[in-house]
Amino acid sequence: MDALVTNEMPADQVHRPDLRARYRAERDKRVRSDGNDQYLEPVGRFGHFTADPHTPPVDREPVVDDVEVVIIGGGFAGLVTGARLVQAGVTDIRIVESGGGLGGVWYWNRYPGAMCDTAAMVYLPLLEETGHIPSAKYVEGPEILAHARRIADKFGLNDGALCSTVVRELSWDEERGRWLVRTDRGDELRARFVTLGTGPLNRPKLPGIPGIETFAGQIFHTSRWDYDYTGGNPAGAPMTGLADKRVGIIGTGATAVQCVPRLARDAGSLRVFQRTPSSVDVRGNRPIDPAWFGELAPGWQREWLLNFATLQGGGFAERDLVMDGWTDIAIRIRDQLAAGTGELTPEVFRKAYEAADDDKMDEIRARVDAVVGDPGTAEALKPWYRQLCKRPCFHDEYLDAFNRPNVELVDTDGRGVERIDATGAWVGGQHYPLDCLILASGFEFGTPYERRSGFDPVGRDGVALSEAWSEGMVTLHGIHVHGFPNLFVIQTGQAANLISNVTHNLVEAGTTAAAVIAHARATGAVRVETTAAAQAAWVGLLLDPATSVIYDPDCTPGYYNNEGHPTGLRERRNQSRYPAGAAGYFRYIEEWRDSGTFEGLEFRSEPEGNSTDAA
Repeated sequence: MDALVTNEMPADQVHRPDLRARYRAERDKRVRSDGNDQYLEPVGRFGHFTADPHTPPVDREPVVDDVEVVIIGGGFAGLVTGARLVQAGVTDIRIVESGGGLGGVWYWNRYPGAMCDTAAMVYLPLLEETGHIPSAKYVEGPEILAHARRIADKFGLNDGALCSTVVRELSWDEERGRWLVRTDRGDELRARFVTLGTGPLNRPKLPGIPGIETFAGQIFHTSRWDYDYTGGNPAGAPMTGLADKRVGIIGTGATAVQCVPRLARDAGSLRVFQRTPSSVDVRGNRPIDPAWFGELAPGWQREWLLNFATLQGGGFAERDLVMDGWTDIAIRIRDQLAAGTGELTPEVFRKAYEAADDDKMDEIRARVDAVVGDPGTAEALKPWYRQLCKRPCFHDEYLDAFNRPNVELVDTDGRGVERIDATGAWVGGQHYPLDCLILASGFEFGTPYERRSGFDPVGRDGVALSEAWSEGMVTLHGIHVHGFPNLFVIQTGQAANLISNVTHNLVEAGTTAAAVIAHARATGAVRVETTAAAQAAWVGLLLDPATSVIYDPDCTPGYYNNEGHPTGLRERRNQSRYPAGAAGYFRYIEEWRDSGTFEGLEFRSEPEGNSTDAA
């Protein structure tokens, strides 16, 4: 679902016209002409926002090496790919990671209250392989980072890893059949295969508010939390440094929902600047019983993952194993459909979706009234859009924080902060003095790959990936790119695109890449690449008007929907996913790799042109 509708669904089919009108009016307030360009890159005065506050780089000699696989990115994408490679017998691996340690987004995001909003049983990858029992249904950031490190330890991925190292160049050497990887530490690595697990959640974006560079107080991004200034630690110790400080936070998405309660607890005063309220449902966290966990049958995590993906895609399952806010809306839609009669047409599905979502959002808005004491604050905190237009949030302390006397919601009625000066922020002609300004403005999402990663892969014949993707992504299965042999992209797009549980996407992509590399080794192939025809057919399938999906036009602007702007070919390619949904894709790709034929790929051995296996 994810706030998507098929192109076949008539736009005038609405369940509650007055509610639709309210949704559109609230959306229109927030649509900006500059779209994604409203955000600033962390450069100039804010260049240090890309630096590592956790692990100072240590001087070392440059590494010159020839390895079988270089994994770029040491988050879950790189870790699960490395684990699957080791399981397949491929151990000549080097991970290159910009952070001072492995862990990816959970290495960087150590803000107070950081927590996954997807259940640990499906979010934490390789639980069966590592034997780890999550402490609770939803686990906090330190436990997630510890699990990432557990995967690295289990599969020996720390050996040879180059941390505090940024890739600056990745280019294909056709004569040698190797990728050349150059880094900011002077390293030169040659690799038969390269996997890209850089992801979009590593480079912070900043709100383009006039005057932001003039603020004279303390300012930092949530992904680079300054504990030296605030005091405290990621485990939740009190931030004693804020006891006498006037603190402001810009942004009210998932990150702010998690850290605002801790800031409210510790700050002298806290002002929360809001452009668009989040949908905040009950979390209802609880410990996991080790005895219950121990009774799960082998293969349980795959079962849970497919169950979750099936329900998220609007499918039917006998049971809801995860039972959380993500699957709740799917169950409601299923019940609406079950109560109906006749053919299950797109119009019938749309009406069921709208009715179920309307009921859910009524409950979420009613919860705000029930929790928040001040009527004006409560009204401003109510989200007027469908639940899945923005990433839903689940928290049991966020709304309560606004009942504290030291906390003030500064609602901007969709317009955002007007400007910032040396001493604070301006909204509605009023100045709010601040000592500390925290930016919970998220990460670069939807911007070109080379901007997010800091390098632009150059494939065969000197063609850069930015050129190959000038009109949007083109891949086979979201993993292989024609013209870029032996390169594997580990991400979500043009595949399942299951954004409610990103790690499931990464596990499947990493498993697929490892299977292809293992097959190449077994057959003596030194080059593997998707054919142009297979790539074109895959992209064509995803963009077929009869089956493709578009974002709901009434959705409030955000990174899910190109900031509310119309989607052209580039955006449709980048947002596309398998027509049969996430669960359908996961089943498809498993069958594809298990078949052993690897249809759509061409495997070549030396000399060039001697195909060992072409499908």
